[in-house]
Amino acid sequence: MRLAYAALTLALAASPTSAQRFDAISPVTGQPDNPGTGLDTAPNGLPSLRRRLPDGLSRDDGRGSPSGDTTGGDQIGGDSLRSPLSPALPTQGQVQPGQSQLDTRATGGGQRTGGSSTAPANLAPSALLRSRAAPPRRLGTATRRYTQDITQVPSPALKLTPIIQQPVVGVPLPQAPTQLRPILPLIPGSAALGLLTPGFILGTDLARPIPMDPAYAPLGYQVGSFTVLPSFAQSLGYDSNPDQTSRQLAKGSVALRTDAAVDFQSNWSSSSLQGSLRGAYLETPQNEPASRPAADGVVRLRIDADRDLHIDAEGRFLVDTQRTSNPNLQAANLGLQAAATTSRPLLAVYGASLGATETFNRLSVTLRGSIDRSEFDNARLSDGTIINQADRNLNQYSLQLRTAYEVNPDFSPFVDILADTRVYDLRQDQNGIRRDSDGIALMVGASFGLLRTLTGEISAGIQHRTYVDPTLRAIDAPLVNAALVWSMSPLTTVRLTAATGVTETTIVGSSGILTDVATLEIQHDLLRNLSIVIGGSLLRNDYQGSTIRENGVSATARLDYHLTRWLTLRGTYIYQQINSTVTGASFQDNTFLVGLRVNP
Repeated sequence: MRLAYAALTLALAASPTSAQRFDAISPVTGQPDNPGTGLDTAPNGLPSLRRRLPDGLSRDDGRGSPSGDTTGGDQIGGDSLRSPLSPALPTQGQVQPGQSQLDTRATGGGQRTGGSSTAPANLAPSALLRSRAAPPRRLGTATRRYTQDITQVPSPALKLTPIIQQPVVGVPLPQAPTQLRPILPLIPGSAALGLLTPGFILGTDLARPIPMDPAYAPLGYQVGSFTVLPSFAQSLGYDSNPDQTSRQLAKGSVALRTDAAVDFQSNWSSSSLQGSLRGAYLETPQNEPASRPAADGVVRLRIDADRDLHIDAEGRFLVDTQRTSNPNLQAANLGLQAAATTSRPLLAVYGASLGATETFNRLSVTLRGSIDRSEFDNARLSDGTIINQADRNLNQYSLQLRTAYEVNPDFSPFVDILADTRVYDLRQDQNGIRRDSDGIALMVGASFGLLRTLTGEISAGIQHRTYVDPTLRAIDAPLVNAALVWSMSPLTTVRLTAATGVTETTIVGSSGILTDVATLEIQHDLLRNLSIVIGGSLLRNDYQGSTIRENGVSATARLDYHLTRWLTLRGTYIYQQINSTVTGASFQDNTFLVGLRVNP
C-alpha cells in the first residue's frame, strides 16, 4: 500500500498537467529562477514547498506519510516559505536532535512547540526538491534600485572644494566708521594737552558729533576699499560776545557758522586706516574782527604685522584762535586794550605718533613716540602795531611706555610712564627767560567694561617738570585722567572725560599753568530721529609762581532732529564763562544757533 502511494505521488509530481507550475523571475538577472513543478499553493496564495513530517501526516490534509522517511508527508504553511534572503537550511550532519531548523522553540524530547517540528527526522528537503523549488513570487515589477541608502559620505578635500557664497538679497547698510575724536585736550595721557591754551578748552570740547540711530546714520560713499562720510552744515544765530572779552567791551553780532567734515574708514580684512577731518568758520558781520576759523583732524593707521604685534601711526592737527583777553596775550603789551584794537591771532598745533604693541599671552607692552609742534600767530593792532609771539613757538618730543595685563576681557590694569621734553624756537623769550623744560609722569590705571554698560579707562599718578632757567620753579602735581562711557539705557548715554597737565605760559615769574578740566555729557534719544545732548565743562588754571587764577565753566544744549537719513535740523546753545584775577580777562558769552546739516 505504501509503495502504491509513493508511486502515485511521483507520477503526479512528474506530470505537467496535473500540478500547477510556478515560475519566479529573478530581480537581478531577469531570467526564471529555479523553475519547477511539484509545488502547492499556500493559503496566502504564494507557492510553498511540500515537505513531509516525521509522524507521516501531511499538514494540508492530515493524512499519514506512506513511507515514514524524511521524504514523505507534505507540509504547507508559513514555516515552509523560504525567500532568497532567508538563511540556508542546515545539512543532515549539522542538525542536532531537538533543535529547530526554523528558530522555533523546542522541547527536550524533540517535539515542536511552534512552527515546524524539531524531531530528528525533520531534515532539509531533498536535493531534487531543493533545486526545483522556486522562491515566493513578488507582487509588482522587479526593481533595480539600491535597497540601502548611503549613510556615510567621505569628507571632501578642502583645498579642492571651491567656496560658493549665496548671493545677498538686497543691499545691506554699510557700517559707519567709528567717530574719531580730534586732537582735543581731554585725551587721557596725551602730551598735546601741554601745548594748548587754557581758554581753548571750553570752546571746542563740546563740539563733538553725537552718535545717532543706525536707521538714520549716513550711508556714505564707497571709494575703492574705503567708506567715506562727508557732511555739511550751515547755521544762523546770535553771539552775545564773539570777542570773549569783558562785559564793558562786549559787542554782540549775528552769527553765521559754516561746518564741513569728512570721515573715512577702510574696509580691509586686516589692518585699518581711518580718519576724521573737520573745519568751521564763524562769521560775525556786526563785529568783523571777531570772525574766526577753526579746524581739527586726526588720521590713524593700524598695521597687523602678525597675530601678536601691531603697529600704530597717527597724524593730527588743530587750528584755532586765541581770545584777545587772555593773560598771555596781554603780557606781551601791558597797555593793550585787546578787544577794541586787535583781531584774534591764530593758534596751530600739529604732530604725529608712531608706536608698536606686542602681546605676550595676557601681557601687552606698548611703546609710542610722539612729536608735536605749537605755533602762535602774531597779534595785530588797529594802528598797525604787531605783537610778536614767536617766543611761544615750541616743539615737544615725548615717549610713552605702557604695560598692561588682561585679567579678563573686561578688566585690564596698566602702568604708564610718560617722558617728554619741550624745546622753544628762541633760546630766551622777550623777558630773557629760558623756558625749555623736561617732564616725567607715572600713572597707574585700568581699562574696563563692566557688564557692557560702563566702559573706558581711568588712571591717576604724579608728574614732575623741571626747567632750564634757574628762576623757574619745578612743578610737582597729581595727575587724574579719565574717559568713561556709561550706557544707562538703550536711550540714554553718559560720557565723562577728565584730564590734568602743565600748559605753557609767558607770564613773568610763572613756570607753567597747572590745568584741570572735566566734561560731562548726557545724551538721550527722545525718538529714533530726535536726540538731545546736555553737557558742561569745568576748567581751573593755576599759574605756578604767580597769583593769577582762572575758573571757567561751559554748558551746552544741542538738539538734533533727523528729517531724513541725509537731512538733519540742529539747534545749539552754548554758554561760556571765565572768571580771572587779571583785569579784563573775565568774560561771559551766549551763543544761539539753528541750522541744517546735510550728510549724503
